[in-house]
Amino acid sequence: MNVEKLVEIIGADFYTGVPDSQLKALCNYLMDTYGIDKHHHIIAANEGNCTAIAAGYHLATKKIPVVYMQNSGEGNIINPAASLLNDEVYAIPAVFIVGWRGEPGIHDEPQHIYQGKVTLKLLEDMDISTFVISKNTTEEELSDAMEKFRELLAKGKQTAFVVRKGALTYDKKVEYKNEYKMIREDIIRHIAEASGEDPIISTTGKPSRELFEIRTAKGQSHKYDFLTVGSMGHASSIALGVALNKPEKRIWCIDGDGAALMHMGSMAVMGANSPDNVIHVVINNSAHETVGGMPTVASKIDLVAAAKAFGYPYAVCVDDPDSLDRELEAAKARKALSFIEVKCSIGARDDLGRPTTTAIENKNNFMEYLNS
Repeated sequence: MNVEKLVEIIGADFYTGVPDSQLKALCNYLMDTYGIDKHHHIIAANEGNCTAIAAGYHLATKKIPVVYMQNSGEGNIINPAASLLNDEVYAIPAVFIVGWRGEPGIHDEPQHIYQGKVTLKLLEDMDISTFVISKNTTEEELSDAMEKFRELLAKGKQTAFVVRKGALTYDKKVEYKNEYKMIREDIIRHIAEASGEDPIISTTGKPSRELFEIRTAKGQSHKYDFLTVGSMGHASSIALGVALNKPEKRIWCIDGDGAALMHMGSMAVMGANSPDNVIHVVINNSAHETVGGMPTVASKIDLVAAAKAFGYPYAVCVDDPDSLDRELEAAKARKALSFIEVKCSIGARDDLGRPTTTAIENKNNFMEYLNS
């Protein structure tokens, strides 16, 4: 189904969400139609964030907002959906559009398997009525579903369209780019070289995939790396948990701007604890590049100033290889919590693979190395 028909049938004029590759057609349509527009389209830091923005929109306009997300974000909406939107609390109506990763019977990555199994159940448990959109869903079926949804929305309830893989299409191509030159895979290669045999915790998406392939290409063991293939936004907290309990080891965290923004309070906790054995590298391309390249707000904020405000004793931004190498070596010698923001272009190799080890194998090998 063409996404323009879905938008027409829903009939809303305000969308907020976190981009998802399964919803790329919708994301591209919104960027092509509105861009980032405070009156029509806001990309939020996390799914709870956009749910609350949607609530504020309804309070101010009396109109129905639409919130879009990958199903992995359902965990982030549980609190605002249950304690803010629910009709036993404030009865704030909203339409969710949820990309169904890990749908049972459809091959997907390990981090999506369990979430895929419970996607519909979680929504139903939150009293959110659902309708699944497939490739063969007709406009009539979608219109009938929306009519039923309108009756529920009028009562202050929430509804959800759950979108199967390939169900939505958009004919126009949208290009996402920035002015930076450094390539993320090269940045990670520099970090892997500088870190030697130190443990690395890498964030979800392409950074972990690239780190895995760099190790493979160099004939290096994967035991040094914990690949946070899911749980977006939590890599630095995992690194903190490891660092506090392994003070004799230098711990590296490879993060992304979208992930760092998603749960930015973790930087405050990192700064407050100030472990002297953590080097936190945020690769900033100001985009949700793993799921298509839609922008984050990282281009509009000063991450270095934020890190310093959160209590990091040292924070710096670099945008060229020589400066990166210099700061990586300085961080190694400093013995103090260090933050390095690296400005990065958008894009990755078309033939970028995925880890060939299982998540359990990764965990076991990493734990064995940490405790050797």
